[in-house]
Amino acid sequence: MKKIDTKKAPAAIGPYCQGIVIDQLFFSSGQIPLTPEGELVNGSIEEQTHQVFSNLKAVLEEAGASLETVIKATVFIKDMNTFAAFNEVYGEYFNEHKPARSCVEVARLPKDVLVEIEVIASVQ
Repeated sequence: MKKIDTKKAPAAIGPYCQGIVIDQLFFSSGQIPLTPEGELVNGSIEEQTHQVFSNLKAVLEEAGASLETVIKATVFIKDMNTFAAFNEVYGEYFNEHKPARSCVEVARLPKDVLVEIEVIASVQ
């Protein structure tokens, strides 16, 4: 197993790492809309989703993967009423390549953010 740690994404805010590579698979921890410096991106679901994808791209790159190698995304969203706006942004990042996805509404997310995404990807 290889632990993934990059300064291009926010540090873990608990006893976990940004992700793990085992065999040819990368498993990310859930990414929330924190900047690499640890600042919370307050704002709309769209703004928060863009920051989450920035973080995902950074940890994927550190792992030797990319958005194009994502196999499965799991999305946690605070309010399913914002799903259409979220999905517009999501589609900007996954337009040609469309991994499997689950999306669930949750009562609360860390730091009261609107969205959290974790991915599983193939490592090249």
